[in-house]
Amino acid sequence: MAEKKIQMGVKKNIALIAHDNRKQDLLEWARFNKGLLRKHSLFATKSTGLMLSKELGLEIKTFQSGPLGGDQQIGARIVDGTIDFIIFFWDPLEPHPHDPDVKALLRIAVVWNIPIACNRASADFIISSTLMSQTYERLLVDYEKIIKK
Repeated sequence: MAEKKIQMGVKKNIALIAHDNRKQDLLEWARFNKGLLRKHSLFATKSTGLMLSKELGLEIKTFQSGPLGGDQQIGARIVDGTIDFIIFFWDPLEPHPHDPDVKALLRIAVVWNIPIACNRASADFIISSTLMSQTYERLLVDYEKIIKK
């Protein structure tokens, strides 16, 4: 299978997303990891980003809220190489009007081999990895070569 590599720099581009019922969990996690997060570029959906920026004093580029297209905006940034990984504290027990957008975001993350943490434990493992402080080459299936066949 054809593959290509995309390099993540030492400074990672991290998207932070949380459903309403999980925003406090993400805030507590981000507060605990503030020292590590400040070393990277942060992106978020609107209400999550505004909350984190206000509470933690971190600079965060915000997109629209999830239901208004923020999840899709982050997905587009994955495709264009802007986002390196996602911390997404989502609520699997609540129905959301933008569930198709969430599913599309998760699909794009998998297609582009982006690490994605959907709960605190996986976020802890990602943020504490030694790979956070070094460059990393993501291997991707080169779909363009496959599609051209």
